[in-house]
Parts: sequence; C-alpha cells; structure tokens
Amino acid sequence: MSRVLIADDDRISCKLLGSLLTKWGYQVEIVYNGVDAQRELLKPDAPRLAILDWMMPGLDGTQVIKAVRAIHREFYTYVLLLTSKGQKEDILEGLDAGADDYLKKPFDAQELRARLRVGSRILDLERRLVCALETAEYRATHDFLSGIYNRAAILELLKREASRCERASQQLSVLMVDVDHFKVINDTYGHLVGDQVIKQLALRMASALRPYDLVGRFGGEEFLVLVPNCALSAAMVVAERLRLSIATDKMAIGQFAIPVTVSVGVSTIKEAKLDMNLALQAADLALYEAKSKGRNRVECYVPSEPATKSTSSEDFPCLKG
Repeated sequence: MSRVLIADDDRISCKLLGSLLTKWGYQVEIVYNGVDAQRELLKPDAPRLAILDWMMPGLDGTQVIKAVRAIHREFYTYVLLLTSKGQKEDILEGLDAGADDYLKKPFDAQELRARLRVGSRILDLERRLVCALETAEYRATHDFLSGIYNRAAILELLKREASRCERASQQLSVLMVDVDHFKVINDTYGHLVGDQVIKQLALRMASALRPYDLVGRFGGEEFLVLVPNCALSAAMVVAERLRLSIATDKMAIGQFAIPVTVSVGVSTIKEAKLDMNLALQAADLALYEAKSKGRNRVECYVPSEPATKSTSSEDFPCLKG
C-alpha cells in the first residue's frame, strides 16, 4: 500500500481528499501547513508520494518542494502540486521548483487518480532500477560461487585499505589462504562437491575474522584476507584462528564428511607507497613455505629477516611483529 502525504490548510478539502485516496487503496497522512509538510517529507521514512497545496501557512508548496529537492536522497519523492493558479507562468514556476505534476482546483477525481497512478509507476520504475543497479554492482564485485569479494574487488580494497592505514599510521596485514590438496577433493568427490567446499570455506573464514576484516576469492581455491590495523604478530594469531576454524571440523556435504585444511601465508604492509604486488608476493612466499613444510600451517614473511616464523597445529611458538 502506497503512502501519500496530503498538505493543505483547508481541513474540509483534506478530509474529502483523504477519503478519496483511502477508497483507492492509499495510506493517507495529513498535515495542515508547509512547515509540517517539510518536516514529514524530510524524515528517513517519508511517504514517497505527496500532494501539496500551493498556498499554505508557514511555507508554501513550492518552498517545501525546493527543500525536499535540495536533499540528495537514496529514494525519490513524487510531488503533485495543487493550485488555483491557472496562468502558464504559474504552472512553469511550480514545475521549475521541482514539482513532478500539477492539478488545478477544483480538480476532477478521476484525473487525480490517473495522475497518482503515473506517480506510482514512476516510483516503481525507480525502485526496480535501483535494485538492478545494486544487483549489477554486486555481481561486478562479488564472486558468483562463494559470495565474497572477487579478485578485482579485493585488490581494489587492498589499495584503499593500505592508503587508509598509512594516513592513520597503522599497519595492514595480508593473509594468503590456499586449500590443501583441493585437486584431490575434486578428483575424489567431484567438482560439484568441490564447489560446496569453497562455499563452506568462505563462511567459516568470515566467521573467524573480525567484522572489519575483508576476504575475497583470489582465484580457484586461493583466498586473500585483509586485516587492517594489525601488526604481524596479531595477524599471525588471526591466521591461526582462521586455520583452526577450518581444520577442526570436517565439512558435511551431502553424505560426505570431508576433512579440509588450509595453508596460510602472512605479510604486513607498513607504507602504502610500497608496491602492493610486493606485499602479495611476500604473502605468497610465506604460503609457499607453509606448503613446503607440510601444509595445514601458518607462515609469515619478514623481508628484513632471512628466516620465516612458523605456526602449525603442533607448533605455535612466540611470535614477533
């Protein structure tokens, strides 16, 4: 049911107009001056349709419309201006103020109904357009299978977060996560089951991360996690928690209970000026180290030190940032 705001200082006219709109299936709200009309239309949950009388106490209809149009909102308000003025200059003035349509007093009920239907169709088209744009944006930035960010989006977020952390004098850690023996899972259970493993993996990773951490599918069975405002030692703890969230319980997919583990490589960015590819290469080197040391473990890469620090389910030493 569409909500309509009626604003007119003539209470009898408001009552008659409200009865008509209610009969036509609209939910009616009534105010009797321009100040109240402006207040109601500027609320976050304001009616999307409005019928404003031109001449009202406090603010006239065109002033109310201008105030509404001055606010750039996510949704549109369709405004029908009622006026006893019939000169072409007056009509143009009302439309120029931002009115979508006008109706001369005394108005014909069926004409009013037809004009309201036009407004409703326009608002419905806007709603569908916004939904389509949101869907298109989602598809452009999210992986179709896992529902998390895709490669292009997570790399763009990496640049953004690195710059933000530099401005705030914070560190940004990067986690490269790879599913161990994923080809064996596909070969043993089939690719459809492998797809479900990717979906469940994304959910488990999201549950193990902080609300402001970001995760994206980097490619295939590889994922990239951004951990803002996090030094290397703290990022290693996050990575180990993530690893455990996946390795602790088997994934129940259909009739199968599949053991899944991941290897994680960690690096930290201290300056956004550094090439982002270097940060990714550092995390990738640490990931390669984790793979070479038996998988199901976390490794970090520190460029200033030749040796890597490691953690695994059996060995979790003191960590250095």
